[in-house]
Amino acid sequence: MELDFILKIAAIGLIVGVLHQVLVKNGRDEYAQLTALAGLVVVALLLLPRLVDLLREVQTVFGF
Repeated sequence: MELDFILKIAAIGLIVGVLHQVLVKNGRDEYAQLTALAGLVVVALLLLPRLVDLLREVQTVFGF
């Protein structure tokens, strides 16, 4: 994987972590959980095309 892709995921994690902590400290636990869930969905959507490419590569190598 490229370094910029890994850094993008790390930046999303840092932003979501900070937002989560700020929301929890302000008593907005529901919004904090929604923020964490949204961060997880964004990272999953970023990873999805890479996983599809990986599965195609595995199918090519093993002839499935």
